[in-house]
Amino acid sequence: MKLRNLTLYFLIGVVSTVIWVQPGFAQQDEQLAGSEPVVLVVPDGARSGPDFDVEQATDAYVNLLTDEQRAKSNAYMEGGYWLILWNFIYGLAIAWLLLAKRLSIRMRDLSERLVRWRALQSAIYAALYVVLTTILVFPLTVYQGFLREHAYDLATQTFGAWMGDQFTGLIVGIIMGIVAITGIYAVIRKAPNTWWIWGSVASVAFLFLLIMISPVFIAPLFNEYKPLEDGPLRDRIVEIARANQIPANDVYWFDASAQTTRISANVSGFAGTMRISLNDNLMNRTSQEEVEAVMGHEMGHYVLNHGVKLITNFGLLLVAGFAFVFWGFDRALRRWGSNWGIRGVGDTAGLPLFAALLSIFFFFATPIVYGIIRVHEIEADNYGLNVSRQPDGFARVAMRVAEYRKISPGYWEEIIFYHHPSGRNRVNMAMQWKSENQDTEPDHN
Repeated sequence: MKLRNLTLYFLIGVVSTVIWVQPGFAQQDEQLAGSEPVVLVVPDGARSGPDFDVEQATDAYVNLLTDEQRAKSNAYMEGGYWLILWNFIYGLAIAWLLLAKRLSIRMRDLSERLVRWRALQSAIYAALYVVLTTILVFPLTVYQGFLREHAYDLATQTFGAWMGDQFTGLIVGIIMGIVAITGIYAVIRKAPNTWWIWGSVASVAFLFLLIMISPVFIAPLFNEYKPLEDGPLRDRIVEIARANQIPANDVYWFDASAQTTRISANVSGFAGTMRISLNDNLMNRTSQEEVEAVMGHEMGHYVLNHGVKLITNFGLLLVAGFAFVFWGFDRALRRWGSNWGIRGVGDTAGLPLFAALLSIFFFFATPIVYGIIRVHEIEADNYGLNVSRQPDGFARVAMRVAEYRKISPGYWEEIIFYHHPSGRNRVNMAMQWKSENQDTEPDHN
């Protein structure tokens, strides 16, 4: 159970990440082989007119998927449901291994032999913990992050290049782990009865720090960022940004095609670190109308302060999670502590138990976490439609999510497993907007 698993749920949405994916239509991929720009094509049933029907237009887009494409995306998405469970069980198994085989206390004892300063002992333990858990979870990581992505044609990296990124991620994880684990244990030792409150405050502060440093110091470790050249696309993105009071005159692109076939964009950072970025897949695989729709959505996250709101929401949820750890830790310790060699909640050797309890809380809170994110995504979708005024561009991009996300899930399936609106609901939203704005929306007929 790696460190990032402890912060996964409340890091989602804080720094804008990939939300749109590769085109799902073979005929469009063939177009990309040439130098001509991609042209937005509106299905016959979705064209503007006096007889425009929202449901008919939605079906016209959804029916662009062939049976084979639908089956493939359904299989990928439904397999992801099981991976949520397998990751949870695998993480608990690793926690048990570290505790029952007393590996955790050996790492603690080693750190205590090396140095006397308690904070430095926590830092050494944190580094050992991140490295060991990364090694233990590596088989699942290979399957989930490399083999499975290639099997569904979502990845482009060789294994060697992928391993290079994994090693870079490990170094970043060690640094973040040292800061986070040392900090949380300093809080626990300082306030043993109320650490679950102050630990949440410290975690939120840590997330704000990540927001500030990620665009400048972390993201460039994995991709090369370059200024977008002058031209109609850059001018339009800057125009939308200025019209929405976004303080960014520079637009960057990054070479995500070296790793993935997915398209993505983000408006991320804080104050002087804020930047607008889009990847080369987005520029090369979609029409300008689609790019405008994506950027409108991403700018919506920024203008609507979704980063701050998500941190606040997840901060409150984290208080509940830490309270659950506070409640469960002593009970587990009374039952198994003598076998594990853990001295108390302030002992770093208890981190696997801490992680396991927090993992249990967030596993069962998954629908709540996804629901929080989904509400913000719907808000950004609405904002993006009103800003870009590109309902067909938005619908086309929403359909591209069908490359890896089930286009038409059941009601409860979407509630439990979707942290974004389903593709069908997004297309329907775009067509509803189009129905109400036919006299003002751009003509793509």
